[in-house]
Amino acid sequence: MKIDKMTTVLNYEMKNEVLNLMTEKNKIEAEIQQFYDVLSANNIGMHEPLVDREGFPRNDIDVYQVRTARHRIIYLQNDHKSIMLKIEAGLHKLHAGNTGDSAAEGSSSAQLMPEPFACITLVSAGSPADLCGLQANDQLLEFGSVNKGNFKSMQDIATVVRHSTGQMVNVTVKRKGRHSSLHLHLTPQTWSGQGLIGCKIDPLPADTIER
Repeated sequence: MKIDKMTTVLNYEMKNEVLNLMTEKNKIEAEIQQFYDVLSANNIGMHEPLVDREGFPRNDIDVYQVRTARHRIIYLQNDHKSIMLKIEAGLHKLHAGNTGDSAAEGSSSAQLMPEPFACITLVSAGSPADLCGLQANDQLLEFGSVNKGNFKSMQDIATVVRHSTGQMVNVTVKRKGRHSSLHLHLTPQTWSGQGLIGCKIDPLPADTIER
């Protein structure tokens, strides 16, 4: 009985640790989105030049704001990658500890896994989406800084793609047949097909979310 009680306490502590990490992750994503909004307000992405053809600072943007936003996005994206690895490790430990009661394990997994908000409906062969491992019918849990809590429209995903050309975007999906989420790394870039990622994404109606 002492061993069972100790296991329960350890699982509780691990679950709280993962939940705290997820709270921190959400804060980071919200801050990243704020800086993406700064870039959008200046109608610029992560890589366009900040000087004109003559080498002078562009007068159609707030150069200081844009430079600061870019630096913060890169810094926060690194923090996001680090915390996602910690969350993934914590989830693996939690799942490994839930060996006694399968119902309790399912309940814990359901509470910890984010809600999906969109679905991959088509992946073109040889595209960045294909190369990173995305598959048709994958349900999006997170796409960069976009998640169920802040998703408003497909424009949110388009903004992340546009501002992340040539940079790795963390993508978390729910895939049929897997009990845990799958973490992938997508790099939007030009390729032989259309767009920067080569997949079709549709918003997911609440009544079609796979449980």
